[in-house]
Amino acid sequence: MTEDQILGLITQNIVLVLGAIFIVVVILKGIKIVPQSEKYVVERFGRLHSVLGPGINFIVPFLDVARHKISILERQLPNATQDAITKDNVLVQIDTSVFYRILEPEKTVYRIRDVDGAIATTVAGIVRAEIGKMDLDEVQSNRAQLIGQIQHSVETAVDDWGIEVTRAEILDVNLDQATRDAMLQQLNAERARRAQVTEAEGMKRSVELQADAELYAAEQTAKARRIQADAEAYATQVVAKAIAENGIEAAQYQVALKQVESLNALGNGSGKQTIVLPANAIEAFGDAFKMLKGGKL
Repeated sequence: MTEDQILGLITQNIVLVLGAIFIVVVILKGIKIVPQSEKYVVERFGRLHSVLGPGINFIVPFLDVARHKISILERQLPNATQDAITKDNVLVQIDTSVFYRILEPEKTVYRIRDVDGAIATTVAGIVRAEIGKMDLDEVQSNRAQLIGQIQHSVETAVDDWGIEVTRAEILDVNLDQATRDAMLQQLNAERARRAQVTEAEGMKRSVELQADAELYAAEQTAKARRIQADAEAYATQVVAKAIAENGIEAAQYQVALKQVESLNALGNGSGKQTIVLPANAIEAFGDAFKMLKGGKL
């Protein structure tokens, strides 16, 4: 082969090689494989053309450029602390944390420059506004409601940026030392008041129970007296009936029996060394024995 033939063959091969390389580059430029956790914003001649989702995508080589690669994973803003004043003029420090993710990358890319800074500023303003509507006690007790209001307000504010706020948390509510001391004094006073109320209620209950006990005792005493009166009335009725049936001897028997019982009780008394008997004691014993035997006085 002559030198001209060799040069011609080499020139043809170079052209084929360059053509093959060009075709490979075109194919690589026209195919975009997007990871599952990302989205690509494609521009054509500097303008938004399309948004590529996860998987294999085809674009026009050299005309379309994947200018922005946006992660769609959930993100967490750094914990932030901001001062706020409650409705009852108490200065508090609120520690917040916000989680978000990008849903529409084209809005995030072309409408806002610093996403994290913009969200942090928005959250700070909303937190101060919401805290200013509530008293300190409501901030402490209704934290879940406060978090819900903050999240809703943040979602409304960042909606034009193609962002979804997935969660907003209030990590802590800090007070200055003077406010803490005042709250501690108030808590101690409340505890003392509750203790006094409990003690007063206990005394009141004790008085009520004592009154109930006295009333019950009086009722039982009255009941016993009524039973005793009924018994005495019954005994009197029996004696009256006996007198009516047997004459005066029954009454004399009862009188003599009572005298004997009285003397017996007097003799059984403790510490009685000397017993003084009435003059007619012997006659009373005799009358009682005669009546027991059925005799007449």
